[in-house]
Amino acid sequence: MTTVAPDIHRTIDAVWRIESARLVAGLARMVHDVGLAEELAQDALVSALEQWPDSGVPDNPGAWLMAVGKRRAIDQIRRQDRLERKVEEIGRDLETRQVAAGPDDVEEIQDDLLRLVFTSCHPVLSTEARVALTLRLLGGLTTDEIARAFLVPEATVAQRIVRAKRTLTKKKVPFEVPAGAELTERLSSVLEVIYLIFNEGYSATTGEHWTRPELCADAMRLARMLARLAPHEPEVHGLVALLEIQASRIRARTGPEGEPVLLLDQDRARWDQLLIRRGLAALDRAESLTDTPGPYTLQAAIAACHARARRQEDTDWVRIAALYTALAQRMPSPVVELNRAVALSMAFGPAAGLELVDELVGDPALRGYHLLPSVRGDLLRKLGRDAEARAEFERAAELTRNARERNLLLERARACAERAGQPTG
Repeated sequence: MTTVAPDIHRTIDAVWRIESARLVAGLARMVHDVGLAEELAQDALVSALEQWPDSGVPDNPGAWLMAVGKRRAIDQIRRQDRLERKVEEIGRDLETRQVAAGPDDVEEIQDDLLRLVFTSCHPVLSTEARVALTLRLLGGLTTDEIARAFLVPEATVAQRIVRAKRTLTKKKVPFEVPAGAELTERLSSVLEVIYLIFNEGYSATTGEHWTRPELCADAMRLARMLARLAPHEPEVHGLVALLEIQASRIRARTGPEGEPVLLLDQDRARWDQLLIRRGLAALDRAESLTDTPGPYTLQAAIAACHARARRQEDTDWVRIAALYTALAQRMPSPVVELNRAVALSMAFGPAAGLELVDELVGDPALRGYHLLPSVRGDLLRKLGRDAEARAEFERAAELTRNARERNLLLERARACAERAGQPTG
């Protein structure tokens, strides 16, 4: 045993953040129940909180927690009076292994984690439940931390997680990595969950803050872990590339008072070059694995065009517009079309972009989407149609739920009103 850390609870919290996913995954493989596995892991954590302040932190805390969790699993199995052969096997294994000795089969740990990823992101669960359960089991976040990240009551998050685990048990979702066509379908669900987590951190939908960097960091950690677990899946590396490159701008996206700074106004010297290099390397990896890049790889390629431009005027907007056209073919979406309109406006002038935006105005999928009037207002402003631009910015401000973004949009509306000679109220 090592010496007791000055702040033992902080040390235990750090250990839990690192080891919880592997612990839950390993126990879930034994008991075939994610909810029960998390309970057993929590029991092991309680034991650590009780024992480590006196005995010190073990040299291999992860193995210690796993050994305690396995003992709890054996007790659970014995209480249920089933799987006697499994109990004997596990019991013999524990008797011959020292508590501090960790698992020596790295592939087994990776397989367990991959099973946990696919289980927590199973399509049988709602999107909100998948996000909450993934952050809980794989991100190691508490219900309070998840609730604060998404600005919802802690009780709501707790209910989502409880219901998710019950659903997995009720539907008898197997703790396994799917194969064949199901693998592709399920992988898209996993990537979507990680992408949603990152996007909420990158552009917060509600609240007083424009970004939540901690949530971005959690998503990147999950994406990197998935890339290690599924190294031959191009879209996994495409997602890693996209997140790394987008995250490189986090520091430049807000001003001194936390106000939003749009892409073309950002100080590119503040972009994180390490994240850019890592993102570009992941993009190279993704592109080397396929001749038909998927949506995340295409989005990463778009982000790379920005990352490679030292000045905003050096951006290759023609290539970005072409990439958005390819993305629209692979993933038809009015949001993609809106982004393509922005690229067209930068490559060929605001009139070209406005023509496409006007075609999207009546799309029911964009009703209530604040970025549609925001983009339209920007294009109208560039065309000198300031009175119309003001109305669009004001409409966008009404639709957004983010306070920082609302203030920015209202400022742009006031600037248009001043140029148009209108009263600003």
